[in-house]
Amino acid sequence: MPPKKTTRSSSKSNKHTDADPDAQHNKESGDVAQLKTGKRKRSAAVKNDVEKNKNDDACKASYSHWLMKSEPESRIENGVDVKFGIEDLKALPNQTGCWDGVRNYQARNFMRDMKVDQQAFFYHSNCKEPGIAGLMKIVKEAYVDHTQFDKKDVHYDPSSKADNPKWSMVDVQFERMTKRFISLAELKIYHLQHKAKGGPLKDMALFTRARLSVQPLTAEEFDFVLSLENEDPI
Repeated sequence: MPPKKTTRSSSKSNKHTDADPDAQHNKESGDVAQLKTGKRKRSAAVKNDVEKNKNDDACKASYSHWLMKSEPESRIENGVDVKFGIEDLKALPNQTGCWDGVRNYQARNFMRDMKVDQQAFFYHSNCKEPGIAGLMKIVKEAYVDHTQFDKKDVHYDPSSKADNPKWSMVDVQFERMTKRFISLAELKIYHLQHKAKGGPLKDMALFTRARLSVQPLTAEEFDFVLSLENEDPI
């Protein structure tokens, strides 16, 4: 298949399985008596919601590193090869491409949180040996993913409208290969060790939210994983 000018994230991981987090919840209704008797409970609930939102915002703001999955091996879907490995990114003009095709709301929202110059691991998925192959950086923040409107594209979404698009993408640029391939199997060993005894990978999204094709990393998680390139595999 001719080289693409856009990157392809893992379609297996990107299938929409989550409920839409953007959907608004219906408000509860009640009569005057209910308003009086429920005032304290609702006030407490509102307070809790405010605190939760504050905590969510603080948590969101702490993420400045990412892990992004893509398939390095050929796989035909609807007559199209969805293969896109780190070598394909390197081969693009300026070693830069758009990370399209994400069809999971949580993964999409993580991309919308990304900022220019933040780093991400390029993770090879759905292949013989999954793992981290290299580093890239965000060079353009989230904007409308055009593939959602393309009927010939494997990621076409007929429910998404031009005046209210559902899906976003970012532009990424190749930085470098990791000094060695860091496999999923190796990362899992550290995750289990850290989960049992404490350590930076104990809550790593790669294992707690495994199906997400775009995942956040804390600075501590990112630094630990990157340090493994200087260590012998276990």
